[in-house]
Amino acid sequence: MKIQLNGVETDITDPNRASALQELGYGGAAVATAVNEAFVPASLRTTHILSDGDRVEVVAPKQGG
Repeated sequence: MKIQLNGVETDITDPNRASALQELGYGGAAVATAVNEAFVPASLRTTHILSDGDRVEVVAPKQGG
């Protein structure tokens, strides 16, 4: 299945968002995600299913000031 990950067309094998993040190398990283410009909370990662063509943004918090 193809999704847009941070603006880049990307293939994933599992449409479950938690599995897709694992597959894409984000594993247990502390990241925020949005699907089609709507924030999806981490508590829904295991139940949220991606669809072909979804636009997924993954943002990692940064420290500093």
